[in-house]
Amino acid sequence: MRVVIQRVKQASVSMQGAKISEIQKGLLILLGVETQDNQQDIDWLVTKVAKLRIFEDPLGAMNVSLQDIGADVIVVSQFTLHASTKKGNRPSFIKAAKPEVAIPLYQGFIDGLQTQLNKKIQTGQFGAMMEVALVNDGPVTITIDTKNKE
Repeated sequence: MRVVIQRVKQASVSMQGAKISEIQKGLLILLGVETQDNQQDIDWLVTKVAKLRIFEDPLGAMNVSLQDIGADVIVVSQFTLHASTKKGNRPSFIKAAKPEVAIPLYQGFIDGLQTQLNKKIQTGQFGAMMEVALVNDGPVTITIDTKNKE
C-alpha cells in the first residue's frame, strides 16, 4: 500500500459538482493498493497513520498525532500512486491491484482506521471520477509505502 498524506485545514471530495465528503482540520489520505498487499499492510499502515506525529504542539513543533487530537480524515482511493514511468511517457499501472483485490483492502484500511481512532472516516467513492479540493496546512505532505516500511 502506498499513501500520500496531506495535513489539511479543510478538504472535500465532490462528484459531478456535489460534495460527498468534507472535513476541516485533519488529514487527506490518498491510498493506492498494490496487487501484493494484504492484511499485514493494512494493520501496519493504520497504526502508522494514527500515531504519525505531524500536528503542531503548543510550541509549534510537529509532536502531536491524529490519534492525540481526534482530527478528521478523508480517505480517497488512487490507483495512480502505483504508476510506473520507467519506460516511455505513458505511465503503466500494472502494479495497481484490480478492483476485486483493491476494494476489500481499501475498505479494510478505512475500517481499521475508524476502529483505531474511534471515529467515522470520510471517503471518496472507489473507482469513480472525483474532484478533490484541499487547503494544505504547512504545507505538510508525507508519503508512506508499506513495502519499504517508510
